[in-house]
Amino acid sequence: MPSIRSLSGIPMKKHTNRLIHEQSGYLRQHAHNPVDWYPWGEEAFQKAISENKPVLVSIGYLACHWCHVMEKECFEDAEIAALMNERFVNIKVDREERPDLDQIYMEAVQAITHSGGWPLNVFLTPSRQAFFGGTYYPPVPAFNRPSWSQVIVAVSDAYRDRREEIDQQGISLTRQLQSSSRVAVSPHELGTMDQGVIFNLIMSGADLESGGFGMAPKFPSTMLLKFLLRYHYFHRNEEALRHVELSLDKMIAGGIYDQLGGGFCRYSTDREWLVPHFEKMLYDNALLLELISEAFQVTRKPLYDRTIRQTLEYVFREMASPEGGYYSALDADSGGEEGRYYIWKKPEADLLLGKEAPLFCQSYDITEEGNWEGKNILHAIRQPDQQEQERLVQATSRLLAEREKRERPLLDDKVLLSWNALLCTAFCKAYAALGDKAFRLAAENNMMFIWTHMREPGTLALYHCWQNGKPRQPAFLDDYAFLIQALIGLQEITAERDWLDKAKSLTDQVITHFWDAQEGFFFFTPEGQADLLFRKKEVFDHSTPSGNAVMCGNLHYLSVVYQELHYREMATRMAAGMVPQAIRYPSSHGVWLQSILDLEQGFREIVIMGKNYGEILQQIQGKYLPCKVLMASARDDDRFPLLRQRFRQDSTSVYLCRDYACSRPLEDSAEVLKELDPA
Repeated sequence: MPSIRSLSGIPMKKHTNRLIHEQSGYLRQHAHNPVDWYPWGEEAFQKAISENKPVLVSIGYLACHWCHVMEKECFEDAEIAALMNERFVNIKVDREERPDLDQIYMEAVQAITHSGGWPLNVFLTPSRQAFFGGTYYPPVPAFNRPSWSQVIVAVSDAYRDRREEIDQQGISLTRQLQSSSRVAVSPHELGTMDQGVIFNLIMSGADLESGGFGMAPKFPSTMLLKFLLRYHYFHRNEEALRHVELSLDKMIAGGIYDQLGGGFCRYSTDREWLVPHFEKMLYDNALLLELISEAFQVTRKPLYDRTIRQTLEYVFREMASPEGGYYSALDADSGGEEGRYYIWKKPEADLLLGKEAPLFCQSYDITEEGNWEGKNILHAIRQPDQQEQERLVQATSRLLAEREKRERPLLDDKVLLSWNALLCTAFCKAYAALGDKAFRLAAENNMMFIWTHMREPGTLALYHCWQNGKPRQPAFLDDYAFLIQALIGLQEITAERDWLDKAKSLTDQVITHFWDAQEGFFFFTPEGQADLLFRKKEVFDHSTPSGNAVMCGNLHYLSVVYQELHYREMATRMAAGMVPQAIRYPSSHGVWLQSILDLEQGFREIVIMGKNYGEILQQIQGKYLPCKVLMASARDDDRFPLLRQRFRQDSTSVYLCRDYACSRPLEDSAEVLKELDPA
């Protein structure tokens, strides 16, 4: 960046704009652009009104490679910046800090151009209505795209010369977006969904050679794979399980997985999972940890055990804040190049590994010519025996230590509530699968961080983001939904019912502030938020699960725990309304399919009662048991229907129930586990 020196000789930035006062690392990254950036807020729109200028809103996130490219090529260019400052009021938005804005304007750009992505550049009238937009633009015409300067001039000229038409276009597009945000539901009865048809539709898009779904680019699709695990459980369908295993095995062996340090990148640019987009997102790793933990419960594969532990080591080592939260992401770039931190040349490996180099290079496809742009992305191409595995662990440690000396990818140190809640659930799943108390402790500590630092004291009002010791931005639906899910998971592994009470209180909070009784779904934003064009509902799975689908599952679970019939009615209404869409588009409704299946099957209620419940609880947790409510207690608790009048002096008993009708008490662990076996 251009810089000058102060009188003291310390380098100073030539330009500083209003983003210097923001907490977001992505916004501060643009604080020294010559563009006169504003954060989203009333000041920028008042300026647009007073000067009769259109507004440019540029949306991205810190780990976004093409956001960095456009910044360097366009936003750091003094001539281009001067053009932007002359003709627009310019606003920068961190999409992870304000997903509500990103949702609305991404949909607007997709409606205009039939494509989307980041950076997202959308042009608004001063009344916040979108009338044009796009994604990345180069500094000169290229890739069949006009230059950014050409776009700036064309849009501003159109706004000046055809203002009435532009205003009408913005009004029309806003109405279209509002209409599309309504949830299209059809009356439907639960219990009539043909799960076999859904399974066949999902598998019609499966890649039976490389795993996952579709060709390239290829995302992990964890939510669909979780549904396949459920389908296998209820129907003993081996094809479903085989595809889950194939997909996980290929991902774990691929370049999308960090073979040295653990953790998954966001997606693969190729079909075979070799070349990742190198950014590492917290939510991806949380969702994959949950899936792999469940797959381990089914298969007991040592590969899954090892991957869970290695990935959690990465999370603890590189993503943990001292206070107990977890950071959002690691950038794809380092040293100005995408993936530079992770790739190797053969001479480097030979020098560092000595006599172990041949084994390591043969195992991870390190060659002189390289497998990507003349360099090597590590991926496992052969299965070592036990002795070789021990040697490879030592070699891996040596390379990892050397990699630590390189310039590291930039860390996005935002702590997001929704992503931390997903990770807390993953901690719970990992503990249930492997029984490692460190994972249970991590879940408890993370939840205490959230409850202490991301909640307004004395209330149930949550914050979406925490950074530099400060919370900000009222929480969205996903924050509440994922947190309630994590609280339910914590109760199952700890048997501490205080977590359930918190989950119920937050559920009532969500119903009060987010529920739309007319349509029967939840808004993404709470009532009273004034800086949006309109309140939107999100029902599709995207990179994270649909908050509405997760809330449907939460309501169902808590309806059983507390015998709250109106929770069950709400969940049933939501799920029934989504059946036609889920059948038609299963790939974007993975969590809905799980919630619908759970409601149709009905929860199995498992109650462990007695002073020595801990050992049996851990044994039951180790089994893959979807569609269940699990509670344990040393004594009766009349607040919960499942814990009433179950205590038997001097014995620990297990009750297997449906709709509160329970079997005879079982005391033998082997008998309990046999009864729980769906076969």
